[in-house]
Amino acid sequence: MKLEDLNVQGKRVLVRVDYNVPIKEGVVQDETRVEASIPTLKHLLDQGASLVLSSHLGRPKNGPDPKYSLEPIAPVVEKYLGVPVKFIAGSPDSDETLAAVQQLQPGEVALIENVRFAAGEEKNNAELSAKFAKLADAFVLDAFGSAHRAHSSVSGVAELIPSAAGFLLQKEVDALGNLLGEPERPYVVIIGGAKVSDKLLVIENLLPKVDRILIGGGMAYTFVKAQGGKIGKSIHEDDFLDKANELLKAYGDKIVLPTDTLAGDAFSNDANVEVFDVFNIPDEWEGMDIGPASIEAFTTALQGAKTVFWNGPMGVFEFSKFANGTNAIAAAVAGLQGAYTLVGGGDSVSAINKSGQADRISHISTGGGASLELLEGKKLPGVEAVK
Repeated sequence: MKLEDLNVQGKRVLVRVDYNVPIKEGVVQDETRVEASIPTLKHLLDQGASLVLSSHLGRPKNGPDPKYSLEPIAPVVEKYLGVPVKFIAGSPDSDETLAAVQQLQPGEVALIENVRFAAGEEKNNAELSAKFAKLADAFVLDAFGSAHRAHSSVSGVAELIPSAAGFLLQKEVDALGNLLGEPERPYVVIIGGAKVSDKLLVIENLLPKVDRILIGGGMAYTFVKAQGGKIGKSIHEDDFLDKANELLKAYGDKIVLPTDTLAGDAFSNDANVEVFDVFNIPDEWEGMDIGPASIEAFTTALQGAKTVFWNGPMGVFEFSKFANGTNAIAAAVAGLQGAYTLVGGGDSVSAINKSGQADRISHISTGGGASLELLEGKKLPGVEAVK
C-alpha cells in the first residue's frame, strides 16, 4: 500500500525511519538520513496525523546503552520538520512509553528510544511486535536501510495494523527495480569492495542482464589469482577461485578487470607506492587501488552508458594515497550525459559525497545491505509486509 492510500486523519501513526546515523560527543555528524525522512513525515502531518517515530541506532549488545540513545537526534528532526519533536526516554516497549504517546494530539510528534533496547527486536518477537502495534493506529515503513530485516519494528508490527510504504521506501524500491527490469542500454555495473563473497549473488544475478560489469577493489584480486596471476599480499578469497573462473568462462566478454594496480608495501597511508601489472605484483607488495591504465579503461567502458549502478570502492579509499581510483570513477559516473545513475552502499555513497559529485547522481540509495539483497533477487521482509 502506498502512503497516499492510508487514511490517517486524526490517527496516531508509527513511522519506522532509519536514523542509524553517526553521533560524536552527542552531535549528529551526518544528517542525510534524517533529511530523507522529512517528505513522508510532512505528508502525514498535513493529513492530520500525530507521529510516533521509531528507529534503531548501532548494535547495542546488552540492552539499553546511553551510547546508542536516539536523544541527540530529536532536535535534528525538529530542525528539518519545523515542529517540536518530543523525545520519550525509557524502553520503547514500556508502559510509560505507551502512556506518553497516547497523549499526542494531531500535529504532534514524538521520537521513542532505540528499538534495539527492547528484548526480541532482532528476533521479530511476536510479543514485542504486538507492543509496538499498540503505540499507533497505523504503521508506515520508511526505513529502506532496514527493510531487509525481519525485525519486530520493521515487518512484525506491519502485519498487525494497517500499513503502508513511505515515500523514501517507495522511491528506493522503484529506483532499484529499474535495474532489474528493462533498463536503457548500454547498462554498466561497477562493483568494488573487499570480498567477492559479499557480492557474489549480486554479480551472478546481474551478469545476464548487463552489457558490462567493471570489477575493482579487493575482490578483483580473486579473479586475477583465479587466472594464475601473481597478486603478492593482496586481499583475496581462495574459496572463491573456482567460482571466479566459472564466471569468467561464462561471461568473460562482459567482465572488465583492472590491468594494473597501485600497490603499497604496507597497509598504511604512509606506505611506499608503486604501479604494477595486476598479474605480476611482487610478493611483498599489496594491491590497494586500481592503477592509471585501469582508471582509463574503466572510464572508457563507461562512456555512452545509459544506465549505471555502482556499489563499492575501487581501493582503500580511506587512505588518501589510494583514493584516486574511487574518485576517478565517481567523477566519470557523475559526468555521464543523459544516463540514469544509481549509487548504493555506504562506502560508495561516502566516496560520492567526498568527491562533491552527489548532486549529479540520479539516485543515491540509503540502504547498502537492502540494496544488494534486492538486486540479488531476494524479497525484503519489510517490503513484503507492507504490500
